[in-house]
Amino acid sequence: MEKSSLKSVLESLLFISGEPVKIGKLAKICDTAKDDIEAILLEMDADFRKEERGLIIIRKDDSVQLATNPNNSEYVNQMVSGELNADLSRSSLETLSIIAYKGPVTRSQIEVIRGVNCSYVLRGLLMRGIIERREASDIRGYIYEVSFDFLKQIGIGNVKELPDWESLSKDEKVEKLLSTSEQALADGEAAQN
Repeated sequence: MEKSSLKSVLESLLFISGEPVKIGKLAKICDTAKDDIEAILLEMDADFRKEERGLIIIRKDDSVQLATNPNNSEYVNQMVSGELNADLSRSSLETLSIIAYKGPVTRSQIEVIRGVNCSYVLRGLLMRGIIERREASDIRGYIYEVSFDFLKQIGIGNVKELPDWESLSKDEKVEKLLSTSEQALADGEAAQN
């Protein structure tokens, strides 16, 4: 793949992820050597900073993520504080409900249930402090669950106190959808190996 095309692909992957991505995963997706990916990411970040673009690339250990340029923090904070003070959108409420009734749950499981990308919504819920995420050792990614602040805000001591929790948390249609999706993912990974 040409360098300019690879830059474009990496920028798209980092944008759509909305979370840190392992450099090895990017290399695998792009079918390119990890060292080449690292070099291009460094070049992209240098270009972003030199051109005073709105994004930068941040790195921690073996993961990278797109972030906003710190020089724009005043404007970003205005937008974010406006979002945090506004009522939850329908998509935020749907995502929060899935996390509350099915959690702990992965982003891909949420997306299978909702049928759309949830990166932006999850970011907003995390910023509000009503969900939290943690790394899971057995999967690549994060597991999401409601936070103590969520429980405090709605006045319950446990998610099992949510209305109809028993029936909704074990919905057969959702379980079937998730197991079908997980099987398709496992079949896809087996075919690649």
